[in-house]
Amino acid sequence: MYTLKNINVLKFFFLLLFTIGLYNKTFCQSIVELSVHDPVMIKCKDKYYLFHTGNGISVSSSKDLVNWKREKSVFSTPPSWAVEKVPSFKGHIWAPDITFYKGKYYLYYSISAFGKNTSCIGVTTNLTLDSSDPDYNWTDHGLVIESIPGNTNWNAIDPNFIIDENGNPFLSFGSFWDGIKLVKLNKDGLLTDQDLTKIPTIARRHDRFDDKISVSAGDNAIEAPFIYKYNDYYYLFVSLDYCCRGVNSTYKISVGRSKNLEGPYIDNLGEDMAKGGGKLVLEGNHDWHGVGHNAIIKIDTHEHIVFHGYDANDHGRSKLLIKKIHWNKDGWPTVN
Repeated sequence: MYTLKNINVLKFFFLLLFTIGLYNKTFCQSIVELSVHDPVMIKCKDKYYLFHTGNGISVSSSKDLVNWKREKSVFSTPPSWAVEKVPSFKGHIWAPDITFYKGKYYLYYSISAFGKNTSCIGVTTNLTLDSSDPDYNWTDHGLVIESIPGNTNWNAIDPNFIIDENGNPFLSFGSFWDGIKLVKLNKDGLLTDQDLTKIPTIARRHDRFDDKISVSAGDNAIEAPFIYKYNDYYYLFVSLDYCCRGVNSTYKISVGRSKNLEGPYIDNLGEDMAKGGGKLVLEGNHDWHGVGHNAIIKIDTHEHIVFHGYDANDHGRSKLLIKKIHWNKDGWPTVN
């Protein structure tokens, strides 16, 4: 027979289950309804700020990762230097990357002609991400690095900022051509003195490669690097195959790791990512036709992967997804 105490306990238990279920339902619905491409996220004060591809760089904010607000774009008009470098550029900026470095927020971004390596990476800084703060003001520093057809066998898009164990800033970047590159920046994070003819390649889609300059992207479908330090390793996440095709997208995410930021990055089978290696982390399914272009952020005490997927149940629209990372006994990231 149930006593009043037992009944109250049961009521509390079912109420708790209902609340958790409602929260999870709301959380999931909110996330998949936010239309984004190439997301990266950071926390400033009590808000999370999401930067993603769009005119002038699109920005969204949220206090709870459930209810999102569209903020004003970073650039109200296209940067003049970018228009000069890429004449076809009209203000649609790709694949930003946000980081807090030396007391400022550094926002790296991509300018490119579609399907060509007529591309540039620029950077702008701000003391805060809160647009209501009197100190809010983006200061554009212009060009960091550029690629030129027929001159460079790499593509200057999809930047990601990372600091090594000695405090030296680096930028990983790249798409197709010779693959993912890694360049050392000056201490101010604004330029590089590295010989651009000797930038190492740290990841490729396949093991066929050479130093021949090509004007075509070829079949080396790899892009969107993101390097994250966890315990003793640097983990290099990349996106493979094809984005931007709606329900026909074949995007997927793979990873390798190294104890040295400059590599080599090795997968769980001992294969070098520079020779086509990489451990699969996430791929599309019947609900999401292609998932990729990820970032990593720690929420509370756990790492989460932030990425976009093409919703098979909504005409292939690109939407935001956030999932918790679990680290297996061998130290590899897994995502349900």
